Amino acid sequence: MRNKSVISEARDIRLAIELIELGARLQLLEAETKLSRERLLKLYKEVKGESPPKGMLPFSTDWFMTWQPNIHASLFMAYFRFLARQTRLEGLERIIKSYRLYLDQVGRLGMDPVLSLTRAWTMVRFFDAKMLQMAACGECGGEFVAHAFDPVDRYVCGLCHIPARAGKTRRAAESVPRLAVAG
Repeated sequence: MRNKSVISEARDIRLAIELIELGARLQLLEAETKLSRERLLKLYKEVKGESPPKGMLPFSTDWFMTWQPNIHASLFMAYFRFLARQTRLEGLERIIKSYRLYLDQVGRLGMDPVLSLTRAWTMVRFFDAKMLQMAACGECGGEFVAHAFDPVDRYVCGLCHIPARAGKTRRAAESVPRLAVAG
């Protein structure tokens, strides 16, 4: 029995290190491992060389609806849903793999990630709670994150109908065509 607890703790430590390296917040670590808060704080400081950020996690679906976050959230969800259909990955393992694929894609496009691992984890929880859904764009046919129960029969995505103020910086304007091709 004692060996199982050591092995279980070692798995949690390995998982916590991976999550910290991917930028997970302390609340995510607490929810997904059985390690104490004190142990997680020490581990975080050892891995990152600094204390974890303080503050509450965002609890609003609205962040995922704004133009650029919606595109990034939708890309992550495309990977997440693909892995659900094509693999046996579940739960946090599928979130981590989807997030790594998302990071790889935005990195290949020369972009900075907009979606953090903690936001991706939170978004999956919003989908599980039926607070978010996917909506198909009536113009391009791509699927995008949308509020649950919003009418989606005439939905048009942020790539097909870019908001007037979106992409006003040179860097943002340069990234839109590349993301549209990749999506």
